[in-house]
Amino acid sequence: MNERTDPDNQRDRYPDALRAGALLVVVFGHWIATLPRLEEGRVTATEHMLDIWGPAGMLTWIVQVVPLFVFVSAAVSADGVARRLHHGHDQMHWWAGRALGLARPTVTYMAALAVFALISLYTGGRLLEPFNHSLTVHLWFLIMLITVQALLPLSVEADRRYGLKAVFGLIALAALADFLRAGLRSPADLLQLGELVTESGGGIGWVNALIVWLIPQQLGIAWKRGRFAGTWTGLGLTLLGLAWLAGTTGSGYPTAMVGRDLEGHSNMLPPTLALVGVMWIQVGLVLLCEKPMRWLLDLRHAARTVTFLGALGMPLYLWHKLAELPAAWVGERIGAPIDAGDPGEPGFWLGRLVWIALCTVMVAPVLAAVVSFELTRKRDVAAATTTPAILAGGFALMAGLIVSLTTGALPGALIGLAGIVAASWLLRAHPQSSN
Repeated sequence: MNERTDPDNQRDRYPDALRAGALLVVVFGHWIATLPRLEEGRVTATEHMLDIWGPAGMLTWIVQVVPLFVFVSAAVSADGVARRLHHGHDQMHWWAGRALGLARPTVTYMAALAVFALISLYTGGRLLEPFNHSLTVHLWFLIMLITVQALLPLSVEADRRYGLKAVFGLIALAALADFLRAGLRSPADLLQLGELVTESGGGIGWVNALIVWLIPQQLGIAWKRGRFAGTWTGLGLTLLGLAWLAGTTGSGYPTAMVGRDLEGHSNMLPPTLALVGVMWIQVGLVLLCEKPMRWLLDLRHAARTVTFLGALGMPLYLWHKLAELPAAWVGERIGAPIDAGDPGEPGFWLGRLVWIALCTVMVAPVLAAVVSFELTRKRDVAAATTTPAILAGGFALMAGLIVSLTTGALPGALIGLAGIVAASWLLRAHPQSSN
């Protein structure tokens, strides 16, 4: 039966499909980039592929899909935000609901990490130590997402007033931050902009930790409002993105769009103008793929797959890194080639496939247990409505995530868990309705 005939087919599946696809790219990208290192058949360390193989930077043009997440989330939320603004509803209350929705499953993840950390204190933590920071590094996305979503009302209002000019204004601000960071003295310095930026300290460039991530949010709202569309526009934006990346990397910006390159330079710490090129490419591909993807999503099986992946979205994102621990343990026991050396050496990519297969197998029971647990919890939890509680809860959530991100599972999970538990309590209404 055609999906269009389904009475439940009211939701636009295309944004859901984009998010599901981006999620899979993130998960497999993280697994590919994590290189376990063995000594005498035992995992003793891990390396990141970007730390040992320069050409991997080009792969990040594909796997850096965080802008796509922000773009789609903004497009999906834009109408609801506009309605609340029109009716004078409290946007802070809405944000509290979003933050609470992130905090509750994160409490479960952090509690599990805390248990592993405590056990490792008594067992030596041989396996936890190599993956310590890897288990919390992905929490940065939650920090960024709840921050930019707090500014969604401003982004919606900026789109209403200025349209695409709001996008170009943000890009201009991001460029100004990089220009100031580089200390440009003459127009000729633009040819070395990336080199000057990355060789300086973060400084004023840290304002781009907010501005750069507001750009895909503003673009998502503009797309939802129909300010750009069509295959030819998509092709143009994709080519613009490729030219943007060629120009910025040619001026000295790192090729890698995640982490650090071999020289220790980064487009993420803080975000740089080069990341905007990835955004153009991703938005262009959204437009290029829209017609064939909407046709495909008319098919029942494709729509069901997207729905299934959407339901697993948050659990899979939070827990996919934890699957690396049992994957490493099993890999040791069966003598699998999970440490296949460096790129270019015989068997390296076969070893990557074995590692990904082990992670995929190990993540399944983890997700089954997590989903089973989450289904036992009360689902409709009302969010706090008072400003002091929301502000305190937001601060506690950010503090818990930042501590966990910067210090790893040990001691980060032990300390950060307290903040996230406090946030989960503060961000909910008290008492809860019995309905």
